[in-house]
Amino acid sequence: MNLLDDAHTLADDLMRLRRRLHAIPEVGLDLPRTQEAVLTALDGLPLEVSTGHGLTSVTAVLRGARPGRTVLLRGDMDALPVAERTGLPFAAGAERMHACGHDLHTAMLVGAARLLAAHRDRLAGNVLFMFQPGEEGWDGAGHMLAEGLLDAAGERPVAAYALHVSSHTWPSGVFSTRGGPMMAASNVLEVTVRGAGGHGSAPHRAKDPIPAACEMVTALQTWITRSFDVFDPVVLTVGSFHAGTQSNIIPDTATFHATVRSFSAEVRARLREGTVAVCEGIAAAHGLAVDAEFVEQYPVTVNDGAETAFAADAVRELHGEERYAPMENPILGSEDFSRVIDAVPGAMLFLGATMPGLDPDTAPANHSPLAAFDEAVLPDGAALYAELAVRRLAA
Repeated sequence: MNLLDDAHTLADDLMRLRRRLHAIPEVGLDLPRTQEAVLTALDGLPLEVSTGHGLTSVTAVLRGARPGRTVLLRGDMDALPVAERTGLPFAAGAERMHACGHDLHTAMLVGAARLLAAHRDRLAGNVLFMFQPGEEGWDGAGHMLAEGLLDAAGERPVAAYALHVSSHTWPSGVFSTRGGPMMAASNVLEVTVRGAGGHGSAPHRAKDPIPAACEMVTALQTWITRSFDVFDPVVLTVGSFHAGTQSNIIPDTATFHATVRSFSAEVRARLREGTVAVCEGIAAAHGLAVDAEFVEQYPVTVNDGAETAFAADAVRELHGEERYAPMENPILGSEDFSRVIDAVPGAMLFLGATMPGLDPDTAPANHSPLAAFDEAVLPDGAALYAELAVRRLAA
């Protein structure tokens, strides 16, 4: 079977599906229009399709002509609360956007389902397609696992794979991955500083929470640089800070939220205790109260060494040696696919989708309102998904 040639015959269909999804971005675990589009795209294929109970997931099982093991392929479907500014003719009109390329992941996974269904008579085993909502901070993978995803084919998968496009860093069409830690653990620090409001002209008659909250933000950055080894990196970024309503009013509270990324269990434990202690100490020094909570989200994404080598070989043999670039270092982004490959040996790969004419080093990054992705990678991604399943079932 020539999966790559077959995938390129689907290029127009995959582009149309991607654009349809891009125009209807939905956020979180409830993606009814996206789910409907996926179910329509899969209609007529010899798949056992089921949908989630507590989320709008789609799970599909393709059974090969001969019995064998099961391989899982994941594509996430959710968008972000970002107002799009790409100027594309199919750009989303709401305050939501497929700024991380999940519309491409979904279209590529549909393409893989079509490719593998067309060659079902040559498959020995099952392919489990995981169309997942809620990757962007909603733990959709965790919800799907809790609903029995890994048993959908009747036996647990022996391997799991996912692709993630990037609008920057890699040239279009270049695949990259690494064995071991690939992406960071993700956590959220939620802080509310509680004081006593008053008039801005008389701060001594109030208990101003804003200076204390500002001090916490800067102190957390300094504490991290002086407490952790730079070779076991930590990143803390405050992405949300809210306080007050008017310039001459001291508010009762100031609130900020930070994302905290790390790569080891030891560091994560120290962050859990230390970030809260820094905030409590500063609040006490100002005579204020504080509610500080360290919320764990996704674990470190750790690629299985053997599955990573297997996937890299598949890229080289399907697309050519020049289309594979080993990742030297992990990145501090995070992924709930980490939950899947904690349970099943597997690997996640990046696929460069930098727009033609742009420099991968300076192109707008994923999550930017200007992030745009080269649709030319759609058939190549679909072909690799299918190739990984075929090769792994035959191994």
